[in-house]
Order: sequence, then structure tokens, then C-alpha cells
Amino acid sequence: MPSVRLLKSIVTEYGVGWAINRVLYSAKLKLLCLVPATERLFEKKTAYSKRLDLFQIDVPALRSFLQGLDDTEKANLIALADDAANGIVNGFSSTKLDYGTPFDWQLNPLTGKHCDAKQKWYRIPDFDSERGDIKIIWEASRFSHFITLCRAYLMTNDARYYRAFSEQLSDWLKTNPYGRGANFKCGQECSLRMVNALLAYTVFQTCGIATDADASNMRDLTDRCYRKVLGNFFYAYRCIKNNHTISELMGMIVGAWCCEDEKRLNRTFVLLDRVIDEQFSNDGGYKQLSFNYQRLALQDLECVMSIEKRIGKSLSVHSKEKIKNAALLMYQCQDASGDVPNYGNNDGALVFPVTSCGYRDFRPVINTAWTLCAGKQLYANGPHQEELLWFSAGNPLKAFKRQSIERVSKAFRDAGLFTLRGKRSWAMIVANRYRSRPAHMDQLHFDLWIDGINVLCDAGTYSYADALGKELIQSKNHNTASLDGIPQMRTTGQFMVWNWTGREQISHETHAFEGTVKSKNGYRHNRRISQDGDSYEITDRVDREYEILFHTPCEVAIDGNRAVLSCRGKAVCELIGSGTIEQRPAVRSLFYLKTEPAACLVLHGHANEDITTRIKRIEGEEK
Repeated sequence: MPSVRLLKSIVTEYGVGWAINRVLYSAKLKLLCLVPATERLFEKKTAYSKRLDLFQIDVPALRSFLQGLDDTEKANLIALADDAANGIVNGFSSTKLDYGTPFDWQLNPLTGKHCDAKQKWYRIPDFDSERGDIKIIWEASRFSHFITLCRAYLMTNDARYYRAFSEQLSDWLKTNPYGRGANFKCGQECSLRMVNALLAYTVFQTCGIATDADASNMRDLTDRCYRKVLGNFFYAYRCIKNNHTISELMGMIVGAWCCEDEKRLNRTFVLLDRVIDEQFSNDGGYKQLSFNYQRLALQDLECVMSIEKRIGKSLSVHSKEKIKNAALLMYQCQDASGDVPNYGNNDGALVFPVTSCGYRDFRPVINTAWTLCAGKQLYANGPHQEELLWFSAGNPLKAFKRQSIERVSKAFRDAGLFTLRGKRSWAMIVANRYRSRPAHMDQLHFDLWIDGINVLCDAGTYSYADALGKELIQSKNHNTASLDGIPQMRTTGQFMVWNWTGREQISHETHAFEGTVKSKNGYRHNRRISQDGDSYEITDRVDREYEILFHTPCEVAIDGNRAVLSCRGKAVCELIGSGTIEQRPAVRSLFYLKTEPAACLVLHGHANEDITTRIKRIEGEEK
């Protein structure tokens, strides 16, 4: 039975409405398991898909762009496409997942276990220790690799990439009956599957090689995916209320247009405007407190904006202002390398891989979202512009001039993010006043970048279905205060975080930050940061015995209270504490299901006594 404290937290933090809707959804699943015939009560009637010519992509311009990539980028694309044609998907942008030939669409390649393709979706658990993470099964059926296949075709004119697309689409429809198996468990997965397939089909159809059978298969896929989104949208809209909602609204718009469902199309645009307003703060923050999920939501919205002219409807001016602000926030919290802090939950999603840029390079989405709303590009010419070609509704790149915006110290108070900028370094501090469910215990986390190196980093996520993932969300895996046996917040189940930490006081200037947070579990943490050029002084105070932790991917050499952090043999910075520095082993996860070694630097503090840490960039010193 839930504790009284948990129930009180659910009511005060999540809201009565959310709790009621979760109970209703749980009741629905139990009813479906007990009386399967009731499933038809939740299904929505749809007209069969009649049209597919939704996306306007300048295919000749896209072909020219791809053929202009450098040799390394071309070789990488060909390798990925060859794998995809042979049943191997680059899962989560980092891990080769072999589903076999033909694809086994119910397989988890890492465990060798399957879901039953004949089992109704509501009888398949989200989490199964023997089968493993269901996201690994879903990864192939997102059809993100269809984008890779059509990009490789445009670059090479090799028809085997088209044949792989056509055969895999046909096979998926034959082996995934509607409403059964893992791949009909989630409406968001259906939305992403439908859009990726439509994008790839548009390219092949424009090139004149798609067949009538492909068109028939696409209409069948669209119909199945649209029905699933409509039938289970209550869960995304009333219960999850995050990027799933935006993805499913995108899918609803695409499905309604394909099925000529004008009435639902109108309602969905109105609802999407409402959801955007609810999920994005005025200063550009995203509800899920995660840059990875902010990218996912922005890519969904790029897709919607790219088809506005075609369908004759548009997001509101207010929505586009919020999208623009979300892109600008990420730009201001971005390193010159294109990377951003590994902030919040990171499930490895790059749902529309329409670029040769790496997964950790956020320039494609930031540039595209900003350009579609502001009419100008943020960066100099480069491979990141390909995403804009896909979603610019056929407009050439030269139609968008460049706008130069300087990165400076900024306070995004609603988003709970604050930056300090030096000439060769910059920092981001997390200090939230939660209005929606947190994911990580990262209050007052300090992320530091020097010369493009994330010298003090966030440990990341790893997996939602693994014990390590549960560990990495804790404050002991962030650069903040950690107290023995006292978490910042409490967790229940896979995703519920409660007893939200409160932000009591905050101040931000060009070269200084101060914030105080109070944990409902019994402590208060104050952090003051001053910046002088590329040097930072951090002073922490907690009203109980505590440790201050700093995580780094760098090599570490400690001498008493001084630690030198080095990268590839070159000293990057020194960290000097007000007491002896201890080193512990740690890991960080930049990609879902992958880890790499890291180090955790520990400074010990007594109740109501300051710990001061000075960090200074080192010039020209070799290890």
C-alpha cells in the first residue's frame, strides 16, 4: 500500500486530476485483460488513408547536399545503410542491434528474448527482467533507419537501399498484426514510425522508384498507426503529459490529413497549441527538464511546421515564439563544439536522424527550429543544415540568411538553468522551482566546460530498465551536495519522483550565481559561485554533515587539496579544495546503454560550515 506521505505528495505535486486519470487508465488495462472484447469500446473509427503526398522535400537539393559531404561522412552513412539493409540498426545512435534477416521485429538483440507477436499489447509488460528493456525492441520499429536508407540512396543511386526499405516495410506489416505485440504498445512509437516511413517514402516516390505496392503498404501502415494513436491518446494527454503527447499529436495531424479527417485535424492543431503552451516555459525551458527530450519535442514540432503550408493550417504565433525561445535556450546552454550538458533523462532518442552530425551535436535541431520560427539561421554553413533541408517545405538554404547571436551569461529562471561565460570556459547551474515531475536529483548541479571539454559533467542516464539507471539519477551522481542516507527527493517505481526539492532563493549576475534549495527530506543547501575570467570559486554550505561531489571524465592527479584534470595528456584545469580531496571511481553515460569510466572528486564538510572549491583553467601545462 502507498504510504501516507506518498499519497500526500501525489495530491500536492502531481495533482488530483493526474491521480484520478492514472487510476482510470490502470482500470482500463485491467478491464482489457479481463474482458478483451471491451477493446472495441476504446477504438476510434477512422477513414482509410487516401493520400500520402504530405511532405514537400526538395529532393534534388538534398541529393546535392549529401553528395557534397566529406569522404568520412559519406563512408559513415554507407556503413550505417549497409547495416540497416542487413538487419542491423544503430540503436540509440550508438549501439549495433542485430535483428536478423529478415528482421525479427519482436526481438531484444541484447538478451535474445522476444515478445509474443500474437499477444495483445496490454498483456505485455513495460519492464521484464528476463526480456530486458522494451525500448530495444521498439528501436527497429521506429523506422529511423529508413531515413538512413533513403539518404544513402540519394548519395549513391544504389537501388538496394530502396529495396531494403520496401521489403522491410512489407514484412513489418505482415508480422505485426494490429494491436498485437510490443510494437502496438505505445502511441508515440506509432507516430514516429508513421512519420519516418512517410519521409522515406516521399524521397523514393519523388525519385520515381516507389511502386503501387509501396503506396498500398504506406496507406496500411498509416491507418494502423493512426488508429493506435487515437485509441490510446488519453494516456499520453492525461497521464504522461510530456514529449509523448507532442509526438502523438504530430502523429494525429499526419494521420488525420492522410485520412482526410478535417474535423479532427482542426481540433488537433488547437490542442497542440495548448500543449505547447503548457510544456514550454516562456524563457524556453522544457517540462521534462532534459535537453534530450527537448530536442525530441522540437524535432516533432519541426515536422508539424514543415507541413503547415501543405495542409493549410498553422501553429499559433504564441506557440512559435515558445519554440523559438526553446531553441535559443539550448543555443545559450551549448558548447561551441555543438554539444550540450547531459542534463536530465537521456534515452538516446534521435527520432529523425536527418543529418551526418553526431548524436551529441545539437546544432541541427537548434538551427532548424530557430530558422523555421525566426526565418534566419544561427550557424555558419555545415552538415548541420541538412535537417533544415528536410523540414523547410522545399525552401532552399539560401532563402535563410545567417543571424549572429552571442553566447553570454544568462538566467533562465523559469527553466531553472543559469550560465556563466568566460573566454575559454563556461558553466551551467541547475536550480529549479519544480512545476512538473523531476527526473534527476540535480538541484544545484554545476556543469563546467573548458576548451570544448566537459571537465565537470553529469553522469547521465544509461537505462530506464537497469539498476545502474536508478543509481545515476541520484544526487551522488551529480556535481552537488550529497548526504549519507538522505536523498534530495524520493522515488517510487520506475519514474515517480516525489517530495520535490524547493528553490528558496536565487540570484544571478554576469559573473556570479547564488542559490539555495531545501529538501523535504531534511536539509538545506546554499551554493555561491563567482567567476573571474576562466576561474570559478564555488562555496557550499549545508546544515548537516555532507559531501560535495564533482564528476569528471578527465584523468585526475591529486596532491592533498589540489587535483589536476587532464585530457589526452594535457592539463586542462586545477581544482583546489578547502580540505583534502578524495577520489572515487564513477561512470558516465553519454549514450543510452553505454558507459565510460569517470572519476568522482569528493570534499567533506561539516554542518553549517563552508566548503570552498576553486577551479582554474591551466594554460600550456603538460601532465
